[in-house]
Amino acid sequence: MTRHNLLRQASLFAGLTDTELQTLALTLHRHTFAPGIIIFHRDAPGNTLYLVEAGRVRIFLLSDAGQEITLNFHGPGECFGELALLDGMARSAGAITLEHTVVYTLHRDDFLRHLRTHPHIAESILALLSRRLRQLTDYTETLAFLDVYDRVVSKLLDLAARYGVVGDGILIDLPLTQGELATWVVASRERVNKALGMLRDRGLIDVDGKQITILDMDGLRRQIQR
Repeated sequence: MTRHNLLRQASLFAGLTDTELQTLALTLHRHTFAPGIIIFHRDAPGNTLYLVEAGRVRIFLLSDAGQEITLNFHGPGECFGELALLDGMARSAGAITLEHTVVYTLHRDDFLRHLRTHPHIAESILALLSRRLRQLTDYTETLAFLDVYDRVVSKLLDLAARYGVVGDGILIDLPLTQGELATWVVASRERVNKALGMLRDRGLIDVDGKQITILDMDGLRRQIQR
């Protein structure tokens, strides 16, 4: 994938013309990471945006007790670390690769220079930040008001909306271990395994290794509404 096409896929730069994208592409730098590599830690200096060309990155928080909380996943065509472009402050979360990953980086100085020349990009920034804030609000509400079973259901519905592939059911096209799902719903692996087992026994999902297929979307939605 060319740098130009990668920028075109990222919603943050959707409003730019081909000429503007080509200019911005010249400032990108390519980096390759093996699986399980920390790209940055929370509180690390933040002055770079990351655009994912290939692979998968998990955004996480780590408590003083060592418990991990997953905030998001990012794959090809998506970006992360955008707050660093705006305030240049320390990272608010960590990022780790889950597989072989290729990213391009955009430095804050290059971004601000481009923003001054093309101020209409600010609309895309506001839209992206609004989506992130809404996601965080929904996530906080889920953790505060739902039990583990409902949190698992809610997350499966969210993942189906983002990564669902329609076939014999809706396959969540995101390899996901029960441990990773546990960090996302802030629960033990055992409780997540129990919730998945209950959903499987009710004919709502199928679990095959790291792949989860939703067999009855309406029935899954009704689990939270009960």
